[in-house]
Amino acid sequence: MTMTSSRPYLIRALYDWIIDNGLTPYLLVDASREGVVAPTDFADDSGRLVLNISPRAVRGLDLGQEDICFNARFGGTPWDVNLPTAAVIAIYARENGQGMMFTDDDQPEPPNGGQEDSSDDDTPARSAKRPNLRVVK
Repeated sequence: MTMTSSRPYLIRALYDWIIDNGLTPYLLVDASREGVVAPTDFADDSGRLVLNISPRAVRGLDLGQEDICFNARFGGTPWDVNLPTAAVIAIYARENGQGMMFTDDDQPEPPNGGQEDSSDDDTPARSAKRPNLRVVK
């Protein structure tokens, strides 16, 4: 069974947590990713863009499943920003840096790792990655 990406759910949860604690949510975005509509003039040399998405800084914020959309002013110019959730590198609180960074591993893999299953038996294909769970007391 293929699951959807957890990234949009985590972004929404962390946004709510940051706002509920009276802090300022920032997104770190890979502005070079396909589908990013944002003022890339404000990106650093590595193509990363930091965006304040607090209710005071943006209008019409929609933390959707596939995209994050809002309107904001950059250098006095209004922008309709659209960010694929896959372009979000991190969401964190400006004041203390608490939040979460994402990796490309956060994206769902196609069934069977994107390869055809050539076996005739009913055993599920094993993933090359092993789960990394541990008991925390």
